Amino acid sequence: MSHRPNQKADTRARILRSARHLFNRRGFAGVTIDEIMAHAALTRGGFYKHFSTKEHLYAEAIANFMGEDAQTWQREAWQRAHVDASARGPALTKMIVNAYLSQDHFDNRDGSCPMIGLPSEAARGAKAVKIAYRQVLERMARAFETNLPQGKSSARQRALALVALCVGGMVLARAIDDTALAKDLREAARAHVLAASGWG
Repeated sequence: MSHRPNQKADTRARILRSARHLFNRRGFAGVTIDEIMAHAALTRGGFYKHFSTKEHLYAEAIANFMGEDAQTWQREAWQRAHVDASARGPALTKMIVNAYLSQDHFDNRDGSCPMIGLPSEAARGAKAVKIAYRQVLERMARAFETNLPQGKSSARQRALALVALCVGGMVLARAIDDTALAKDLREAARAHVLAASGWG
């Protein structure tokens, strides 16, 4: 029986997307391999053709959220709605900030950034999970750092502070039960990031 040349890669991508959505929703311990595969409309038998363990899948699902550069932020609906991958430089970075702190991202818990949905899981996770979580943070910081104007403090230091504002703003907004305050938190973080970075 013949298979499409990219079928294996497509299947792997479906498993990763399914896993990230379910892990965001219920955490590592709250999701089984069977549930991940069923959510991806696949059978359990196919899992081990792609991943050795659930921990391996978890680490890759986190790392897979963001590619090597800002242009790869086009996977989830909230990203596609706000980020034009043809943009470059500060304009693209401003789009990323707006997307990250958007109502669409706030509402999309299944497809959200793992830095928002999984910080406690990563803190308790195995070394591979911690590495994957750090890689997402580093990629976001690098996307910011390359587009910051020269300043008195290092671009990396400023980029890390901006990442902390974006992630922290969303974590706090999601944690409270007041929708107006949640919106104010996101808007305050967004305004400060754009003003401090010079992308506003």
